[in-house]
Amino acid sequence: MASSGGLFGAVLGRGAAAARTSDVAVLQALLDTQAALARAHAAVGSAPAAAVALILQACEGGYDVAAVGAAAGAGGNPVVPLVREIGHRLPTSATAYLHLGATSQDVMDTAWMLVARRSLTALDDDLAAVAAALATLADRHRDDVVTGRTLLQAATPTTFGLVAATWLTGVDGVRARLSTVGATLPVQLGGAVGTLAATDLDDAGTAALLAAFAAETGLAEPVLAWHAMRLPITDLAGALGAAAGVAGTIAHDVVLFAQTEVAELREHAPGRGGSSTMPHKANPIAAISVRASAMRAPGLVATLFAALDSEHQRAAGGWHGEWLPLRDLLCCTGSAVSWLRESLDSLVVDVGRMRGGVEPTSAAEAVAGLLTPHLGREAAHDLVARVASAALADGRPFAQALVSDPQAAQLLDPGQVDRLLDPARADVGHAGLFVDRALAAHAAPPPAQETP
Repeated sequence: MASSGGLFGAVLGRGAAAARTSDVAVLQALLDTQAALARAHAAVGSAPAAAVALILQACEGGYDVAAVGAAAGAGGNPVVPLVREIGHRLPTSATAYLHLGATSQDVMDTAWMLVARRSLTALDDDLAAVAAALATLADRHRDDVVTGRTLLQAATPTTFGLVAATWLTGVDGVRARLSTVGATLPVQLGGAVGTLAATDLDDAGTAALLAAFAAETGLAEPVLAWHAMRLPITDLAGALGAAAGVAGTIAHDVVLFAQTEVAELREHAPGRGGSSTMPHKANPIAAISVRASAMRAPGLVATLFAALDSEHQRAAGGWHGEWLPLRDLLCCTGSAVSWLRESLDSLVVDVGRMRGGVEPTSAAEAVAGLLTPHLGREAAHDLVARVASAALADGRPFAQALVSDPQAAQLLDPGQVDRLLDPARADVGHAGLFVDRALAAHAAPPPAQETP
């Protein structure tokens, strides 16, 4: 998997989605936007074909990212110096049709939508692989018993198949959200204050220009300019934050399952997971790196939502404040999902350890169920709670404490207790049903997206 480079890129900037947010990638999106705008003008007849051909040639690349960035301070964004640099490659007759009718924010916003769409395509590739791996785990381990854990304490038994199926529904859910958002990422074209006054087109021509620009970029056509109504950004941020959160949740579980004291899962990846000082260590590095990447997302999402508060027709700082958080959010979400794919590809499931680790007290609810007809629900619950507490305090097995308790022993047959506490006969409720439902939902074709 590729990384975005730098000292921390291999850990926090992993994967194709992260790579598509680089300075070079953003600059290319700016050039692509200028080219698409020129083609749109040609399509509606507001720019001559010869001038547009020259603009397209000038937008093919070869610009110095550092130089454009250094010059961006004078105008407050990199579009101003980039337009100037493109103009230097054009004859005077063609410069009149470069950037025609647009303002810098039109180009920046459209370029960010292109960067987002390209990143989402890569992100979905990784999410699809993650979902496939989880579906395989859910199916393979449909009936393999594992301790259910609530509030980090042993609860009633479940199956690892249901654990994986739960992870799967989360991944399928964020894939659907990202797909919806990706299909509606809009172009931006409003000119200085959203009126497109800088063109010589009539109303019909202006509407046609907006439609042509959307078609040339492959982005959605907005009703009007969204310069100061930043819902496309917050919709994207929310979906990306959810994707990072789901990836982080799965990785967190993997890390907990991989603890030495639990050891029900482990990552097997030769050459990865060692310690600089402790030769015996086999750290779940991929899952840890998922968490490291995903933890960055909530703050970035919050910043993008804060920028939703804009002034009048164009924000004084809020729009500018979106650029790096949006790029970082695309990057860290892509990194988290890329690492999750790697973690699942290397995951080893110890079914025997899972079965043997089922806590006897996890059958306490079932024991209380046997006692309920004799004592009533509340009294049965209190009796089993008292026995479990005594077993913990005395360091005795739960089964021994049950048969030693006078009241419980009178009402329970020892054979019943043994059967209830046997992990091989653990009551996992309808876990299999829910695994099957998750797998069926995963296999179902996604709903058709409406054409924007």
